[in-house]
Amino acid sequence: MLRELRFAFRMLLKQPGFSLIAALTLALGIGATSAVFSLIQAVLLTPPPYQKPEQLVLIPTERTDGQKMDSPRGWAAQQWMDWQKEGTSFQGIAAYQWNFNFLIRNDGSQSMQGMGVTKDYLRVMGLKPVAGRGFEDSDFGQGPVRTILLGYEFWQRTFGGDKQIIGKTVRISRWDVPPTVIGVMEPGVRFLPSPGAAKEPNYDVNATVDFWVPSYPDPKNLKDPYWNLVARLRDGANPQQGQRELTVLAAREALTEKQFEGFAPQLESVTDEMNRDGKRILLPLSGAAALVLLIACGNAAALLLVRGLQRQQEYAVRIAMGMGRIALLRQVLTESLLLALIGGALGVGLAFGAVRLFKAIAGHAVPRLDGVTAGWAVLGWGLGAAILAAFFAGVIPALRAFRLDPMEVLKDAGPRGTAGIGERRLLQGVTMLQTALTLALLVGAGLLIRTMVKIANVSSGYNMGRILTMSVTDVQNWSTWGSFHRQALERVAAIPGVQYAAFAWGVPLTGNNWPATMDIEGQPPAAKESDKIALPMRAATPDYFKLMGLPLIDGREFRSTDDNKAPNVAIVNQAFTHRYFPKGNSIGRKIWFNGRDKPGIEIVGEIANGRTDDLTQEPSPEVYLPLWQATAFSKHLVVRTTADPRAVVVAVERELRSVDPTAAIENVKTLEQIRDESLASRTFAMNLLTGFSVIGSALTLVGIYGMLSLSVASRRRELAIRSAVGAQQKDIRNLIFGEGFRLIAGGVLMGAVLAIVLSRVLRSFLFEVQPNDPATLIVVGALFVGVGLLACWMPVRRATNVDPLEALRYE
Repeated sequence: MLRELRFAFRMLLKQPGFSLIAALTLALGIGATSAVFSLIQAVLLTPPPYQKPEQLVLIPTERTDGQKMDSPRGWAAQQWMDWQKEGTSFQGIAAYQWNFNFLIRNDGSQSMQGMGVTKDYLRVMGLKPVAGRGFEDSDFGQGPVRTILLGYEFWQRTFGGDKQIIGKTVRISRWDVPPTVIGVMEPGVRFLPSPGAAKEPNYDVNATVDFWVPSYPDPKNLKDPYWNLVARLRDGANPQQGQRELTVLAAREALTEKQFEGFAPQLESVTDEMNRDGKRILLPLSGAAALVLLIACGNAAALLLVRGLQRQQEYAVRIAMGMGRIALLRQVLTESLLLALIGGALGVGLAFGAVRLFKAIAGHAVPRLDGVTAGWAVLGWGLGAAILAAFFAGVIPALRAFRLDPMEVLKDAGPRGTAGIGERRLLQGVTMLQTALTLALLVGAGLLIRTMVKIANVSSGYNMGRILTMSVTDVQNWSTWGSFHRQALERVAAIPGVQYAAFAWGVPLTGNNWPATMDIEGQPPAAKESDKIALPMRAATPDYFKLMGLPLIDGREFRSTDDNKAPNVAIVNQAFTHRYFPKGNSIGRKIWFNGRDKPGIEIVGEIANGRTDDLTQEPSPEVYLPLWQATAFSKHLVVRTTADPRAVVVAVERELRSVDPTAAIENVKTLEQIRDESLASRTFAMNLLTGFSVIGSALTLVGIYGMLSLSVASRRRELAIRSAVGAQQKDIRNLIFGEGFRLIAGGVLMGAVLAIVLSRVLRSFLFEVQPNDPATLIVVGALFVGVGLLACWMPVRRATNVDPLEALRYE
């Protein structure tokens, strides 16, 4: 084997140009594939740091009538406490809630998101602290939070990994008693989904947990459905068993408690839920990367086959001198493997760079991207892709050498490097396959480009230019809340270059709002809890709608006097009026959050529609409350400027610090940046598919050029005879162009069918474009045919310059 490797290395050095081109071809395919598969390894295949994660299931809520939930709903403590006692399919059931707060510091407080967990949570999840201790029964009970567990990453980031923090207290906003740090959790622990909190400004389910605190159900609120549940199945139990058991228990509870009626549990694997978003974007991209690898392998196979044709007399002499066919087959495969390993080494280098590039451009498009490293995963995938490439690229030349007839080859004294009809047909098939795969990539990229163009043409309803946003939180206490925000608005509004300033909870395209159930005047009361109207709630100060460019349709805007001493008021959008008062007016109507026996909230204004949650969704009903009445804890400061909004960032932060140095100021962005982030997954998919398409197109065009060049070289005698009997140059030109056109057109037709099938995986990324969009297929196909014919020009020109006398001299 070592001798064969040395010989293969010498043969590659003998033709450095061929070796370099073939290795680079494979490197492009291996690099693209390894980079994407490294993302898959880190995001989808690496198990979460829980003991036996396959046994863990989430228990979200669904409606018993099968209809979609209007807003997320958790479980009441009264229900899951019964399930803990009566569930036989589970080792344990634990409850948790998403928690958001600030670590108070004199030079600016720091946000932190964590989890409030019940006493069984750490046991159920199989989590243990790496320093200090976990929660004990004495940590749970009514009253203020007194103990806190820090997340490993937060501990390293904020306290520099200082173990002396254990046993000390930390100042946390909204908590009267500073909790004592009792331990540090193991690294890599991320959040479990909390659907009811998903619209909160700082909610990030893919982040690592900053802290855990003990949480205990309040006996006064056991029927409030605010808890999220996770459970561990018993050994031998499956989710279907647990589902049936909990469904029976929930139905029995609904018979005695009307508030529980209409809801049922739906068990979901923790791992599957954590990987849901990652699969949505990474699996289509892995398919695209695999297509690039196949295209590269096809190119390498064609190069190796041509090289084998040039060496067929060498192979014949070796066989004639006694070399076994198995030995020859092994030698050819060894050369292919060595070439693929060289390409793999280059590809791994490209993959390291590609992984870094992906992390730089992906943003929030890929979940848990912070856990992706360009390390052993890249090397492993690169080696695997290289071996795969060696097989696909080397098997055809190796089999041809295995079936070689030495007597027939040695009889042929003609020029080397020609190919018979069989070889040319094989290469034509490889080139057509490359063309088909490339067209599928191009169509996918074209669909996403058309999607982005259509989204760019969508009217959001807002004037997004020259708007600065930042999350601002007064962390001291509620007694200073009003004075802080009013002083902050006054000072920011007085900055030169600031046109309007407002506070808002629920800035467009951030996904922030309060999911709330309500009663609406004129609408029939809900028969059961699951039938209640659920709408997104937002809050804002005066001037917000002017700042955002949302015109007032009817009524009035908020006033500075709409505070907690004034009657409660609200403003709705046109979609709200059209849905609930299609033939009337919403002004003067009332809404209730806690039953119609309580004072209602009067609707005093109606504003134009805006695509607040998603640019790809039609405007939906919205309700705005005055921020002075809603008193949101964390919210955005929104500033419209007369010039570039980034120019006033320092001045705005300075004025806010002058009001309260401990105020938390984070997430400083322009509204246009927020818009771009809302489209991050589509943009990332479009950029990668476009990049893969460019690589695939370049490789395929080289393949078309090489195929026609070989065809012209192999048909020199035929072309010479045609010229000798009177064929004109245009006849020769049409002959070769016709061969190239048939080759390209056949691949394009195959590719169109393949694209229609494969583009369905992009359906969730498309907007106002169908996967089988005829305009994209026609434009992409026509453009590729045109560019492909340009690749035919040099071989055509070479064919027209064939000298009949020189070509026939060999005869």
